[in-house]
Amino acid sequence: MDSITLYFREGSSDKVYQAIIQPQGGGHMVHFAYGRRGSTLTTSTKTTSPVDYQTAKSIFDKLVREKTAKGYTPGEDGTPYQHTEKAAKATGIQCQLLNPVIEERVEDLIHDREHWMQEKMDGRRLLIRKEGSFITGINRLGLGVSIPKTIADSAARYRHDFLIDGEAVGDTLHVFDLLFISGEDMRTRAFATRYFRLREMLDAFEHPHLNLVPSYCFPEKKEWFHRFKEAGKEGVVFKHVEAPYTAGRPSTGGTQLKHKFHETASFIVTKLNDKRSVSLMLWENGKVRLAGNVTIPPNHDIPKPGEVVECRYLYAFKESGSIYQPVFLGRRDDIFHEECTTSQLKYKAESMQLAA
Repeated sequence: MDSITLYFREGSSDKVYQAIIQPQGGGHMVHFAYGRRGSTLTTSTKTTSPVDYQTAKSIFDKLVREKTAKGYTPGEDGTPYQHTEKAAKATGIQCQLLNPVIEERVEDLIHDREHWMQEKMDGRRLLIRKEGSFITGINRLGLGVSIPKTIADSAARYRHDFLIDGEAVGDTLHVFDLLFISGEDMRTRAFATRYFRLREMLDAFEHPHLNLVPSYCFPEKKEWFHRFKEAGKEGVVFKHVEAPYTAGRPSTGGTQLKHKFHETASFIVTKLNDKRSVSLMLWENGKVRLAGNVTIPPNHDIPKPGEVVECRYLYAFKESGSIYQPVFLGRRDDIFHEECTTSQLKYKAESMQLAA
């Protein structure tokens, strides 16, 4: 009988996932359970009826691969990627991920005094850790990654150790938060405190490829919100001034919320078409949903089937699932297949479009 228990610990999150193959009715069933460690687990099954052992083992192994790819580990301390092929790249650092803010709340967040606003950059999430002379890049999965030499050289100019969070665009890191500096863990401190300490740090040395992302409070938020929108920027992020830096993504809401001016989503490439075009898909309730095609610009390599890519689009059609006016932004090796779901999409009814 095959079984496994996996653990995941990130910030205040402490989760467990169990999978097991059990003989039943002349065949085998794959059951799983998940939830917070020490609580009653939610149980379900991946097989609605008994299957042969090889089929069950394939389903079981796929479950384990998916969970370990997300950072679950057999180690009871829950250290992400422990005992997996990614263990050598695991840094132990997890970034704070944001939920989108519902449209109805945007106006309130612009006018309140408890949230500051920063521009949401159109780049790739990147944390930089400096330990002595060692500079490490860390992606949104907590894995060590290569970084542009320009960013590394700028980071190396600071005398003390630090850990900063930002968005890499080209050869520049746009820095928006400070997690650690000179032996002090800043993650439990209020965002306002972290931001002023970050600004003080960046004022202390020359860093041509580290750019501070300004924070705006009331009443200037409204003016800058409309400036960013009219300039075609990616969007904005609202951050509660008293909130600590909490690793992971809240199940709903949160103290840091993002609002995009343009719709973007992550898709899985299904096949290559003619004239530098690829077909896209998303998951919907565990089933494949085709999402249309996108043309790959000449300055990008054509992605392979199975790779995850990021696209900007105007809206999606509910009936067909296709995205309208897609623009290819690039590959995303820091996004899991499981994250590529139709829940990302903003829809417009096809009937409305036809009548327009």
